[in-house]
Amino acid sequence: MAKAIGDLVAEAEAEADANLELRQSWNVAPTTDVPIVLERLIEGELHRQVHVAKWGLVPGWAKDPAVGVRAFNARSETVTEKPTFRSAVKVRRCAVPVQGYYEWLAGENPKAKKRPFYVHPTDESLIFFAGLYEWWKDPSKEDGDPEQWLLSTTILTGPSPGPDADSEVLQQLHGLHDRLPIPLSKESIEQWLDPGEKNAAWLVEMVRAGAQEVAAGWDLREVDPAVGNVRNNGPELIEPHSGLF
Repeated sequence: MAKAIGDLVAEAEAEADANLELRQSWNVAPTTDVPIVLERLIEGELHRQVHVAKWGLVPGWAKDPAVGVRAFNARSETVTEKPTFRSAVKVRRCAVPVQGYYEWLAGENPKAKKRPFYVHPTDESLIFFAGLYEWWKDPSKEDGDPEQWLLSTTILTGPSPGPDADSEVLQQLHGLHDRLPIPLSKESIEQWLDPGEKNAAWLVEMVRAGAQEVAAGWDLREVDPAVGNVRNNGPELIEPHSGLF
């Protein structure tokens, strides 16, 4: 996420704490900090807020936060059943805003190098992925320690569009990867974030059903393989690179 906090808050139609800090990044990796958008009921009123969370969900019952390393994505087909996610999907749903994401294309020749592509909305608006969040209490920290509580998040994924999808970009996404991070539409984000909605299974099916319509508004461009090293981080990473899809 390279947008300024003010721009993010405005596009998410949310509020943010004055002390909220988010480091600009063009190469975000699991276990690093990412913004999330969630809704909380405060004194009877619903508030949409922007927070910063570690990417990799740590459930409240975990003995060690290291479990988050394996939980940066949640398969939508099993998210309501898996112990790591089934509690969060009921009441702690969020949206994870991104400007775009990288995916690597493998050629037919297994010895050929994979080629990275930057996937992003054609109109350069934000993508809001369906996500979950959790709070984990560190038993080694004393009450009142500002680092006692860890906020973490994960992104839901679903099957990629089929090879006969009705748009070129959806067909390209099919060839790029067999999984798709699930984007939220402007309509579905309202229901997904609502903490009062308890029918998790229905919500998951709703966002899965609308994912391809949102993704049809995306674009793909090949970028430099330098994105494969998280130490590389700058706006040049999303610039077009030589090569054809």
